[in-house]
Amino acid sequence: MSFEILTDTSANLPTSMVRELGLHLVPFVYIENGVEKTCMDIDAFDDRTYYGALRAGTKVSTSMVSENAYYEAMEPMAQRGDVLSISMSSGISGAYHCSEIAAQRVRENHPDVRVETFDTRGASLGEGLLVLEAARMRNEGATLDEVLAMLNEKWQKMQQIFTVDDLMHLLRGGRVSRVAAIVGSVLHIKPILEADKGGHIIIANKVRGRKKAIRHMADDLLGNISDPKNDTIGIAHADCPEDVQLLQDCIRQGCPEAKFLTVKYEPVTGSHVGPGALALFYFGKTARTHGE
Repeated sequence: MSFEILTDTSANLPTSMVRELGLHLVPFVYIENGVEKTCMDIDAFDDRTYYGALRAGTKVSTSMVSENAYYEAMEPMAQRGDVLSISMSSGISGAYHCSEIAAQRVRENHPDVRVETFDTRGASLGEGLLVLEAARMRNEGATLDEVLAMLNEKWQKMQQIFTVDDLMHLLRGGRVSRVAAIVGSVLHIKPILEADKGGHIIIANKVRGRKKAIRHMADDLLGNISDPKNDTIGIAHADCPEDVQLLQDCIRQGCPEAKFLTVKYEPVTGSHVGPGALALFYFGKTARTHGE
């Protein structure tokens, strides 16, 4: 391989894909009942038990990937050649900043090696689909510069739209305002959330009822997906498989050839969006329209 690719567990990629594509992972950390944990194998993650515990009131705290964790992953990779680190959005985590600091340390150790970092402005499969594109290009012989050019073009068109059962989970993590969370909860409004140009979470719309929210998400995709015959559509969920099926059915009504990559929300991001969260990720015809 011409260079190695490092990403984090927020990318939510199936373990089989990580292995098949030759990717390296660094973990986000979560603390449940006083025990520090990581989830390096999403295929083995027991989402039903985890999200059931959150529904029952278990509190989980999280920690971003540290500078040292990035450094310890990058250093042996740089001893073998060039490195590309693709990270979770800097708009919702400081992990990307830590990756930059670690990369600079590695560059000083290996001045003849390229160590590049990339901020996806995304999370879950909003990050993961970009990682897959990068890995497949690399494995087909693309150069590091060619892959970086693709990432710089496609992240802007990566649409991330999701709905949650309870905005209070996002409030506790500082992802939405207190007013928005309280109003949404009191009025039983289902928010439609998106990632803006800076990778921050914003409330883009509000509808009454879960099914209407899911249909809104499907309509968003059907009106904007760039290449429905070839693009993979990402879906992440926090223990709501029935809603995944409804979302897929709604999309297939307008796009019978749709191909899906469906994953369980890994526990760190999942603790912020909360049980019942349902997210849709796809490459749009146009760039994100909100934010700076």
